[in-house]
Amino acid sequence: MHRTNTRNQQNLCDSSLSKVFHRQCTPPLRRAARGEGAYVVDSEGHRYLDASGGAAVTALGYSHPRVIEAISRQLATLPYVHSGFFTTDACEELAELLIQEAPAGLDRAWFVSGGSEAVESALKLARQYFVEAGETQRKWFISRRQSFHGNTLGALAVGGNRWRREPFEPLLAPSRQIAPCYAYRHQEPDESLEAYGQRAADELESMIGQLGAENVIGFIAEPVVGATAGAVPAAPGYFQRIREICDRHGILLILDEVMCGMGRTGTLYACEQDGVAPDILTLAKGLGAGYQPIGAVLASAAIFERLRDGSGYFQHGHTYMAHATAAAAALAVQHVIREDDLLSRVRSLGSRLTLQLRERFADHPHVGDIRGRGLFLGLELVADREAKRPFAPHTDLARRIKEHALALGLMCYPMGGTIDGHEGHHILLAPPFILQDGDVELITERLGQAVDNAIAEVQP
Repeated sequence: MHRTNTRNQQNLCDSSLSKVFHRQCTPPLRRAARGEGAYVVDSEGHRYLDASGGAAVTALGYSHPRVIEAISRQLATLPYVHSGFFTTDACEELAELLIQEAPAGLDRAWFVSGGSEAVESALKLARQYFVEAGETQRKWFISRRQSFHGNTLGALAVGGNRWRREPFEPLLAPSRQIAPCYAYRHQEPDESLEAYGQRAADELESMIGQLGAENVIGFIAEPVVGATAGAVPAAPGYFQRIREICDRHGILLILDEVMCGMGRTGTLYACEQDGVAPDILTLAKGLGAGYQPIGAVLASAAIFERLRDGSGYFQHGHTYMAHATAAAAALAVQHVIREDDLLSRVRSLGSRLTLQLRERFADHPHVGDIRGRGLFLGLELVADREAKRPFAPHTDLARRIKEHALALGLMCYPMGGTIDGHEGHHILLAPPFILQDGDVELITERLGQAVDNAIAEVQP
């Protein structure tokens, strides 16, 4: 039986006594003790159903025996070896598996330790691709407002979230942003979804014209926007039009599937559902499902061959890239997804969770939109549903929902700044693929209660 826990002060780690520099300096944190399937258990024995997968990471939950066994086996054999001297079976087999099922044209895998590293590597690879051809004038990346591509300086430079960018703006490389494909906010009342998608994509054409195609390296986007906008999928035909524009102007298409890839949306690669193949694709999170830190960049044969036949190397690297134990963990995760047919489970569980959320919040005056694909879902919260007016930023609604959910034994991913980095609030859901009977209903029930409790605190 699932036990609803209440906040236990004795279980909170006092930040004034801790020597860990946590991401938030003052609020105390609960102390996690172990994981059991889709649940985190704290040091007092309270159980938290992980409805966000941490940050869309824990695809297989916390205690999968086959993955743990694979890690133990690799540790006993060879935990790490420098990639400048050797390759390993784990890396070779993982690359083969990923490329085997990758979108057409992707031919090589570059392994790193996480999503920001993957994006950073992708940007440098894209730049070097043109440098190798003597096109050194190319310096611009184009991305979308309200995108998130990581927190290293290069990744942040192409990110479109104003709140994350502002403190570091003087340090960021040049980039330009166009509007996101965000139908709930930007589709006109008399406009079809397909027509809106074409209009949104045509902003890329306009921006390339302003910068000059000969000066642009590439366009980067998330197929389904994650943390900063709350599981926003593109309109039908949008990415096909984007691909056409990139091809016509000779610039690279980089798709960031760090959060939405590796089965999260119901297909192994999220862009499969948009009918496009990028020149470069980034992965992380669900690749290793949290069992080890790992990310990857998949690159086209054309990109690899230009570097191979030119300078002969990619002028980039990290100490822990192609880490043997991380690769072994990711390989085991990917085998489990295939052997247990978890992609079909993601689709069925995703449909069921979407239905439950729509029923629970159908008439809710403060839930404006429910969206997403597979087990990657978002709820946008509004003060006025008809006008789509957001709650004011000072309500701190995201933090309130998170705390109320935790008190009820639920982990979810609320975030502020949904609309422009400042206004708006949403909740992201990305639970493990291995949810059990009753978990979908439990997520809906506890989330509904947490939302109602938090909104009651901010209503006048």
